[in-house]
Amino acid sequence: MVRFFRSGNLTSRVFDRQFLSPRPGAAVNTIRQFYENLVPSYTIFDIDCPDYSFRKFTDDGKYLVAFSRNHQDLIVYRPIWLTYSCNEECDSHDLPPKAKRFDSFFKQLYSIPLASSNEYICKDFFLYMESHQFGLFATSTAQSNDSTVTEGAVHGVPSIEKITFYLVRLEDGVILDEKAFCNDFINLAHSIGAYLYEDLLCIVSLRYQTIHIVQIRDSGNLVEVRRIGAFCREDDELFLHSHVQTGYGGSFLPGIKQRLLSHIFRKTWNEVPDQTLRVQHLKKKFYFHFQDYVDLIIWKVQFLDRHHLFIKFGSVDGGVSRSTDQNLAFFAVYNMETTDIVSLYQQNSSEELYSLFEQFYDHFHANPQNSSLGKFISSHSNDIHALDQLRAMKNKASSSSQFVKKMMASLPYTCQSQSPSPYFDLSLFRYDEKLISAIDRHRHCTEHPIKFISVRSPNVVRFKIKPGSDSGASDSRAKRISSFLFHPFFPLALSIQQTYMQPTVVNIHFRR
Repeated sequence: MVRFFRSGNLTSRVFDRQFLSPRPGAAVNTIRQFYENLVPSYTIFDIDCPDYSFRKFTDDGKYLVAFSRNHQDLIVYRPIWLTYSCNEECDSHDLPPKAKRFDSFFKQLYSIPLASSNEYICKDFFLYMESHQFGLFATSTAQSNDSTVTEGAVHGVPSIEKITFYLVRLEDGVILDEKAFCNDFINLAHSIGAYLYEDLLCIVSLRYQTIHIVQIRDSGNLVEVRRIGAFCREDDELFLHSHVQTGYGGSFLPGIKQRLLSHIFRKTWNEVPDQTLRVQHLKKKFYFHFQDYVDLIIWKVQFLDRHHLFIKFGSVDGGVSRSTDQNLAFFAVYNMETTDIVSLYQQNSSEELYSLFEQFYDHFHANPQNSSLGKFISSHSNDIHALDQLRAMKNKASSSSQFVKKMMASLPYTCQSQSPSPYFDLSLFRYDEKLISAIDRHRHCTEHPIKFISVRSPNVVRFKIKPGSDSGASDSRAKRISSFLFHPFFPLALSIQQTYMQPTVVNIHFRR
């Protein structure tokens, strides 16, 4: 059998496509191999562009979202391909000055004020519906660490006077609806405190330990359909008030905490079949740690499907701070319909959860089935090259338990945090994941260009991405970070370098 698209020449591949058919179900993966030849081959350094904070592309490629530097305005662009003409052979000439402008690549659709004078747009927060009709944005006032303790609030969690979520129609920038949370704390950094699955939005209130399930209607309305926290069922509060004796001054554990404790108790009970040994086992494994279990709070939540939530429980300190290495943490699968915790895993020692993570990684991301590009994000459960990388990391680890703990620290996953660009496809390209990857995160800037090497031809560098200035001259003592925005299917990318007390440098990388 002649290997489909065996030639590395683009013209030969086009001719081969006319005569050879891919295997059934492999058409898209086969066509994506064209990207080995269609790469960003030219860079415009320090392009003349507005001083905005560029966030990301939507995965249909139609919109580039940005925010003003004062975090008050939302600006949305539409990518347009660069066009220009030359009197002679174009390849032998540099680009004309007009072509080196930002507006030669992007057309501004609108700019709208989103935040009021005492509020600021959260520049790390942006989610979009899979239909790409609506976008979800968030604003908030300044955080206060000296907030007064109110009924139901967790001690030690800071407060934000007002957090507002806005539903915006991406086509024209019309604000369709908004939902506000007052004197609450929701982790908006990198969209950690919210998760979008189809038309359901999950918002986690850390301060009041409540999971808000909001439905986004086709009409553009945000409708809260369920709350999980103090009560798990809609009639729990009514049932409780009708059965508790008048004048009772005690307090009850929240409903979700009661479900957690019940599951831990039953699991511990069933671990020892002998009745006499069971009591001692319960004392050692359950009652001795009872207060630790009671003190657990919800850190982060994601959807697994429309009925199941994947919840991470941990200490108050770990839920607010970035470092969670020394904190006790559990993962729970919660069924919203039955209000039961289906399964529970401990972060530090769950080989069973790691096995599920390794084999069914894509299920943790809960990518919508009709997202045409989201299906092709490389992972160790769908790509042999990614699986080899993961196993190599595991073999190099000094401790198996520490490796499992490190891998589990990323769960639950952040919504829409990976780029579907084919240049991050590990079956096509290799690159240094410490410097760049599909995950939406800032990286430490490097002095040297980032190489994208062909997997099929390991000695061939297909293209390079260099953030920062062309000369490379910069103060090595200054802390520099870079972020990268790749278009989901065009050979087009933005590299953004930020240096303390210096102007932001934006480079555009494209195929000329």
